[in-house]
Formats: sequence, C-alpha cells, structure tokens
Amino acid sequence: MSMPRRAMKEMGFQACCLLCDAPDEKGVQQCKTCISHHRNVRDQIAKAPADDSLIQFAKEILMMAAAPHRYDHDEVHGPTLIHQQQLAAALTERKPLPKGEDVAEVFDKMRASKTFVDESENVLEGRQEMIEAMYVDQRQLENYGARTVPSRPIEPVDRRDRVGEDTELTDRLEAATQAQSAPEELVEVVEELVFEERQQKRAAWQSTLSDVKDLLDEDLDI
Repeated sequence: MSMPRRAMKEMGFQACCLLCDAPDEKGVQQCKTCISHHRNVRDQIAKAPADDSLIQFAKEILMMAAAPHRYDHDEVHGPTLIHQQQLAAALTERKPLPKGEDVAEVFDKMRASKTFVDESENVLEGRQEMIEAMYVDQRQLENYGARTVPSRPIEPVDRRDRVGEDTELTDRLEAATQAQSAPEELVEVVEELVFEERQQKRAAWQSTLSDVKDLLDEDLDI
C-alpha cells in the first residue's frame, strides 16, 4: 500500500494507490506509468458521448472513488468504499487524545482572557430599547389591515414576451455549483453527469404531468 500520489488524487484515482504494491518512494517508474494510463482513461471518459450507458456508469464509479465518504451508504459499493477510507486512515498519523489536564488548562486560559465589566448599565439600555421597539402608536393601528385603494387606475402588465424559466440554464448552474466540490480534474465530468441527471428528471416529470392532464381530460369528456 502506498501513499496516494498527488496526480492520482487530483484525477480521483487515489484508490488505486491504496491498493498498489509499488514502493512508497518518489520517482518510481511504476507510478509514472500508472499516472499516464489513468490520465488517458480520464480523457477518454470526458470526450465520450454523454448518452453512452457504459460511460455514465464509469463516471458514477469514478465519482464514488474520488469521494468515498459521500457514497459509502451505497448498497452495492458501500463496503468497498468504507474499506478504501480505512486504508487511507491507516496512512495518516493518529493524534493522541487530549488529557484532562490539557482540557482544564484550555478552560483556565479562556476564563483569564475574558474581561469582566459592570453590565448593569448595558442591561438597562437594552431593556429601554426593547420597550421602545415593542411600543406601537395607537394611531398606527387604525389603518392596520385596511385595503389600499390606489389613487389612479393601474394598467395590467403585458406578460406575452415572458418565456418563463430557462430550465436548461438553471440545471447548468446547479450542476456547476455541485461540481465545485469535486477534484479539479473531474469538474467537467461531474458537471455533465449532474446536468444530464437533472434533465432526465425534468423530462420524466413533464411526461407524468402530461399523463395526468390526459387522464383528467378523459374524465371530463365522460
């Protein structure tokens, strides 16, 4: 097991390093070959057609491997992702738990840093401000809830030129936002995958609405 190389981690393939038998040293030829191969795999996935089911599956697996802590609840891949996190944790240095004396020292320092002042004046000022904020002039209550009568006719707004929400743009923005948390090398892949998923859900929802409308129209005809 080797410490994940930075290049592999940026591409989302750090799991390969955790399961590799290469020596944990710099400049190993095996690592250079592996990085080159996985970079080619990443580029092929990014350039492949978005509607290819195999490519979609590869993108999903790559997203899981890049962020195992987000998908370790998966029924199929969960155990493997948990094992990946355990391997990564074994390479990190464990910090000793703080002792009781250390915790007490921290609290003592916090108490010593606080400045004690006479708060009686602040309390009185705060109460006065609260009373003023809660006070309502009775004259203001006379028109409370009354309907506003406009002084002149209000022309209706012409909405014919409003095309409505640009759902494609909305999904693009949402996909770009979610992709920001992915590794730099996977941003485009994750963004495209999220966009496709949102578009498919919209299409399914529109189909459902259309079916319901047709069903209601049939009932009205009867």
